[in-house]
Amino acid sequence: MLYLDHAATTPLRPEAREAMAPFLDAEFGNPSGIHSVSRRAKNALEDARERVAALLGAAHPLDIVFTGGGTESDNLGVAGPALAGGDRGGVVTTAIEHDAVLETARFLGRLGCPVAIVGVDDLGRAHPAEVAAALTGRTRIVSVMAANNETGVVQPVAEIASAVRADAPQALIHSDAVQAYVSREVGLDSLGVDLLTVASHKVGGPKGVGVLAMRPGIDLEPVIHGGGHELGRRSGTHNVAGIVGMAAALEAASKDRERFTHDVEEARRRFETRLVAEVPGAALTVPGTDRLVQHSHFRIDGVDAETLLIRLDAAGVAAAAGSACHSGAIEVSHVLAAMGMGVEDARSSVRFTFGWTIRPGDGDAAADALVAAVEGLR
Repeated sequence: MLYLDHAATTPLRPEAREAMAPFLDAEFGNPSGIHSVSRRAKNALEDARERVAALLGAAHPLDIVFTGGGTESDNLGVAGPALAGGDRGGVVTTAIEHDAVLETARFLGRLGCPVAIVGVDDLGRAHPAEVAAALTGRTRIVSVMAANNETGVVQPVAEIASAVRADAPQALIHSDAVQAYVSREVGLDSLGVDLLTVASHKVGGPKGVGVLAMRPGIDLEPVIHGGGHELGRRSGTHNVAGIVGMAAALEAASKDRERFTHDVEEARRRFETRLVAEVPGAALTVPGTDRLVQHSHFRIDGVDAETLLIRLDAAGVAAAAGSACHSGAIEVSHVLAAMGMGVEDARSSVRFTFGWTIRPGDGDAAADALVAAVEGLR
């Protein structure tokens, strides 16, 4: 199988597997206990926290909150500040965010929080001036993703953060960097944000683990209640094996970023060059736009995306239509709709996402399969 759906999930990196192994067997302790079995688990947990804090630019390890994944980190990163202190602050976000952010914003709206969802241009970019125009005196949190999970389009997060701070200094800025981390330098300072979401399984770590990094002193209302773990910000027994594996995967992805970018960029170049040349009616969705090196989003005229994906799967190529969370659904992607794409074009759109296992020659193999699949359908 040639796997080209790394935006949905990635294979486990060997560094993560090796780091996790002891905590799946002999080191099974609950880090909340006081005996030696628990203390060993606690030591591993806090070591992982320190390493993740260093990678994401957190001022202190305790500014790292471990969660059950990117979705939960987004929920906490948006709802936590909006509801902190028993108040109901306002939320500003964009129309192309992951549903983990958009659905949280809509939930907060039902609770009485003022919510503004800012549109994007036809290339899927949010503009700082339009985000700033949506701010009010009640805005508590602004959430703009680092790069879109469907198109790979990179958002001007630092510029948006500057505009927000100029017009609404009381507001905090959150960014979902789940897709961006593997190929871009991502951190609180590099993006200029106050809260940052990263997910383990998008960088070669295990599923079911995520992190919310934050600036010191931010008050969060928890979205999961219980025994007060994570300094009361996220209750629940820690997934020590997953957290240790995530830390190892984040480190490995950071060290591998230069090689990753080189190999994936060349694979994507070969793939896209051949598609444009050999498949009539094939066009990049966001040509000439700053996008993640691992994303390739195409419209192919007259070809139903779901049917094409089935044929590709039979040929040994895994790809996706829209985001992973919508795989198999017939609704038009909210991201493509926000960009102004019509229904027929949206249903002819396919996403190919490359990852850490990809080498340059895989771009040619993917092009061979796609050219043959489209010819077969036509």
